[in-house]
Amino acid sequence: MSTETLERLDALLAEAGEADDALRAVVELLASEPEIEWAGIAFLEEGELVLGPAAGVPDETARQSAVVAFHGEPVGELRIDGRTDAVFLEQVAARIAELVLVGWDTRGEAWEP
Repeated sequence: MSTETLERLDALLAEAGEADDALRAVVELLASEPEIEWAGIAFLEEGELVLGPAAGVPDETARQSAVVAFHGEPVGELRIDGRTDAVFLEQVAARIAELVLVGWDTRGEAWEP
């Protein structure tokens, strides 16, 4: 994937409001890339990965994933169906870690800071 995609992701995250809205925008952005057919983010809940926001048309035969960790602790997983490399996935996972943590902490409930 291109550095342009990462730059668009960074701009999106810089303007992000609520974690849920930002993560939905992230998967929409990823799924809009020509080489990515589907993108999703799963939250680690009680030892199980539970799919949260997703966009595109899934093709599990082309699935790749990267652990999303916050301060070294797994809080979720980024999943992409399509063609990309592990470095790109890890870069995206690192950029969304704090947002996934908030989604994981609230278990999908509204969060009040």
